[in-house]
Amino acid sequence: MAPPAAAIDAAVLPPATAEAMAQVASPQAIAEYRRKLREYQAARAAFDQKAEPYWTSIAEKRRGRNAKRRERQAITSDDYVLTQPPLYDGPKRPVDPEPGDKPPERKPLPVVADFLKAAATHFQFTPQRPAREVEFKRAYGRTALASGLTREQIVRVYAFETGGNGNHDMQSGLSASRPGSRAISTAVGYNQLLTTNSVSLLAEQGHDIVKALTEKAAGLSGPARKAMDHKLAILKRMVAFTRSVPVQWSEHEKLANTPQGWGVHALVLDIDIGPLLQTHKLLTSVLFARAKGYTKPLSAAELEMMNLTGDSTGLDMVTMPQAMRERVPTANFFQRGGYERNPVAIRHNTVAKLLAITDERMNVNSNLPGARELAGAF
Repeated sequence: MAPPAAAIDAAVLPPATAEAMAQVASPQAIAEYRRKLREYQAARAAFDQKAEPYWTSIAEKRRGRNAKRRERQAITSDDYVLTQPPLYDGPKRPVDPEPGDKPPERKPLPVVADFLKAAATHFQFTPQRPAREVEFKRAYGRTALASGLTREQIVRVYAFETGGNGNHDMQSGLSASRPGSRAISTAVGYNQLLTTNSVSLLAEQGHDIVKALTEKAAGLSGPARKAMDHKLAILKRMVAFTRSVPVQWSEHEKLANTPQGWGVHALVLDIDIGPLLQTHKLLTSVLFARAKGYTKPLSAAELEMMNLTGDSTGLDMVTMPQAMRERVPTANFFQRGGYERNPVAIRHNTVAKLLAITDERMNVNSNLPGARELAGAF
């Protein structure tokens, strides 16, 4: 007679069979899972009935504000949803105990090594890196001041974006002090530019960046002039690549997700071009505000709002009187999915509170060594 199944030594079974047997859930576990799943689905359905009308009204108010701005009409508190969004506080989705197809693993994000390799492969370009970090900070400081940005804006945005200690090649999520850390985005540098930012900036501001490098080359001679001329030739090729599609964020995003786009992103690491790219990222927000009739100096926190959320959405918050900032929920500036995944916006749930926590983090991080070194580089 065959021995009972429970007495079979798993070691003598094929690995796949042994694993499958180990993963078989008991009828009780399956029944409990299905009960919890029904509870979860009922709770979510009840929540969605409340949430969907709220987020529909958020979208309608946003369209209304955009229409009024096109007609140059004043925006009032009536143009915002003034109640806070419903937040889900029901049971979590239970874990299915039955084995099934594993979800496909996420493709790992490219990191600095990938950007450098792509630049060398597709453009025969190696960025000129600083011998010491302070050299890059000095170059950034000179470029930023010359463009009209202030020392306070630059240092405080750096303090917020990098946590007050970032190097020119810092990538979001990666840290030498945290072994095993993983990149959470392609954002790199003092101002944490994404690959799409680099492509978009080069497409839109490439002419000014080429002009700045051409002027710098005119003051050089010998090997330094030859190296700068070579860099200029590569830069012009990259500009042509970024302008091969319509000037739209969605089109730039497609280019940014190609190996050639990764190569363009390596420009952020170059001591001549990186400061220009990062300065232009902030300067475009300042110029956008002026073009829309907002001539007051932007505080660092206000500039960061435009940097984080986009110029149009950020300016919506910046131009709001303080009394309205105290009342208007941050939900007005998000899509539903983005808001529900953003604990900072949820905790600091009015415009005033969001700007205040941004200022607070800038204050704290500005006292850290990296931020102090940048301040001293001006």
